[in-house]
Amino acid sequence: MLAAKEFRLTKLVAASPFRTREEREREREEKREAVLLAAVRMFNARGYHATSLDDVAASLGISKPTIYHYLGNKEQVLVECVNRGLAMLRTAADEAADASGTGFDRLRAFLCRYAQINMDDFGRCVILTNDEVLSMDSATRFRARKREIDAVVRALIAEGIADGSIAPVDVRFASFALAGALNWPARWHDPDGTLTPEQVAEKLVDVVMNGMAPR
Repeated sequence: MLAAKEFRLTKLVAASPFRTREEREREREEKREAVLLAAVRMFNARGYHATSLDDVAASLGISKPTIYHYLGNKEQVLVECVNRGLAMLRTAADEAADASGTGFDRLRAFLCRYAQINMDDFGRCVILTNDEVLSMDSATRFRARKREIDAVVRALIAEGIADGSIAPVDVRFASFALAGALNWPARWHDPDGTLTPEQVAEKLVDVVMNGMAPR
């Protein structure tokens, strides 16, 4: 008799129309990601000033207050977008710094990943965002995080020079030159074109690294 009651109770609980906390959290995160992706693509295509949260909301069939609920105001949305891209770049930089191999090999691996990320929605947003559109505090943090990534690049170049895998070069100048070359695909690469981000990255890195190999 007791087993039968427990079985009926289990059936009633299983049929509950209410979602679990995990389901609600997953749904919230999915909605937040959808808003963020719509926003970053619009920022990249139109620019920050030409994009409104009304436009983003309309593209998703939601209201602007819904965006405020999930992400905040327009600058907060942009900051979240660039932070996502910067986090991807920092992860790639840390992996290269911790990897084994020569300075040349680790630098090349990082630069390939760097270029690929810059052709991703969030990495592209990092390249296309001028810190002038950010508040003073956000702009300061934005520049600081970019300097951290540049420091890793310089360290890899210096290590390559030290181990003989990279020709003696001006480390600071080389870092600027590499970043300048590999930032450009964010502006001209067509995701629907014939070359994938991986192929573009490989070709570009081959060109820029050729001048750094020992003669």
